[in-house]
Amino acid sequence: MPISTVPYTAMDGAAPRLLDVYRPEGAPAATPAVLLWHGIGPDTRFEVGALAEETASHGLTVFVPDWRSDAPDGGRAHLVASLRYVREHAVSFGADPEQLVVAGWSMGAGAAIGTALRPDLMDGRVPKAVVGIAGLYWRPARSTGTVPLDDLAEAATSEVPVVLIHGTGDTIVESHHSRDFLTALEKRPWPARLHEADTDHAGIIMTAYDPGLGHCVPATDGDALRAGGRTARIVAEAALA
Repeated sequence: MPISTVPYTAMDGAAPRLLDVYRPEGAPAATPAVLLWHGIGPDTRFEVGALAEETASHGLTVFVPDWRSDAPDGGRAHLVASLRYVREHAVSFGADPEQLVVAGWSMGAGAAIGTALRPDLMDGRVPKAVVGIAGLYWRPARSTGTVPLDDLAEAATSEVPVVLIHGTGDTIVESHHSRDFLTALEKRPWPARLHEADTDHAGIIMTAYDPGLGHCVPATDGDALRAGGRTARIVAEAALA
């Protein structure tokens, strides 16, 4: 469970969104920080809650904001504002903003990758690493409004490691999208690696899709729990490296 839920205000002056903070018991004074973005469903931070809690158990402070993909700007103001909030307030939650990993699932994946390719988002400050979970990278990222593949071609430096995670059974966003992006990264060359798991779009974040509710719920299936647990470990490894 999150230790606290706080509001953050988007730069467009819209109503504040909510952000959950997960922190492990007995954590040291300053842990690495992870900003974890959910997918396309507006204000669905709960969908990545299980993954956030599992990731925090590895000794990290994890920040999970709501954002609205149906906003006029596609959610960009919310995403950038949540990134700025974590940069400015991580210390008050016992986290080190200089040890920040930005991760995202599904539509949030391209948004997370964009923070490494577009340093101008945070006045030149880039994350320690970025993690794209079950994403595709040939459409405009919701955080930047530009296409990650295009930004990669124009990026001046390759200082931020990129970690890609994908389920081989994903029929929503097929796993070849991550493979194709890895190939593009390696051609730069850019520090990058891909982890694949035998699971689907929901299982990779330790959830299952509930058609009656229209959103993902925490998984009970052993395969999804194992796959999501591995995702959490990979995110933690990126943060603790």
